[in-house]
Amino acid sequence: MAHKIYDNFYLSNEVEDQFNSHLDLQQFCTVDNSLVGTAGMKRKINVYKATAGTEKLKMGEGNTKSIEVSFTPEEYEIQLAQNKFQYYDEQEMTDPMLVPVGTRHMGTDMFNTVNGDVYGEFKKATMVVPTAKIDFAAFVDAVANLNIESTDNQPEKVAPQTFAFVHPGDTAELRKNLAEDLKYVEAFARAGYIGTVGGVNIYTKKDATKGTIVVATRQAVTIFNKKGVEVETDRDGDIRQNTIWSRKYYLAALTDATKAVKIFKGTATATADTTVSEGKVYYAKTDNGYIVGKPKTNPKTEGFYEIA
Repeated sequence: MAHKIYDNFYLSNEVEDQFNSHLDLQQFCTVDNSLVGTAGMKRKINVYKATAGTEKLKMGEGNTKSIEVSFTPEEYEIQLAQNKFQYYDEQEMTDPMLVPVGTRHMGTDMFNTVNGDVYGEFKKATMVVPTAKIDFAAFVDAVANLNIESTDNQPEKVAPQTFAFVHPGDTAELRKNLAEDLKYVEAFARAGYIGTVGGVNIYTKKDATKGTIVVATRQAVTIFNKKGVEVETDRDGDIRQNTIWSRKYYLAALTDATKAVKIFKGTATATADTTVSEGKVYYAKTDNGYIVGKPKTNPKTEGFYEIA
């Protein structure tokens, strides 16, 4: 009789548990488990954006423009994340920890892949707050750009409304610059973030982009899941080789650009371009920062900026 190391149902649950315990999707983005389809299939998603509309007026003047909310249909491709773990009976006999550690890492490795895509969507934020140093003012301006009514933290064990992903190097600068402005509460350590500033909960993310801090709410990014991790096993009885595959179908998308903003270490300068340069990103000034914009013909006379 062929020897089977793990019952398929048990193994599937084990990989799924590892995936969920390492990646708390509920904390950082909206989760939609209604995804159907296969890898490579396209799905159109409406991405919502808002234009700048604040103007400085003199007595007797009125607004010449208004804030406009619109959406752009974006086409995304359903992703398939799959990994494989292979071992021989003799290897398991030599080291009983081989299989538990291998299957555990299948879940962790799945997390790294999916989490990378989720973070990539947050980085697509079109609103930017350039700053010379990471300080309290930068976070206040960032929150002012978000389309939210309150930045108060939620009760313990409930996802905070506003959070930030920070590179370890930037975390050190943040702590030095903020000093007493970085508030500490015992519950923070248990929840995984290091403190709060201006209503924003700070998370150190070791693979975050240095010099760029993403401030957002969970409404910014949606991850569409085909619920559950699929697990498939195979055994070559002749050579006593066991193979396990785990796979997950998903799609991460920035679905609300009004709920994410980047604090960027740099400066904004008025562009000198008199014609639109293809491939260059132009920014329009907002009340508390800048937002990606598209000049019509002359970026300079239209008041656009470049950030570097």
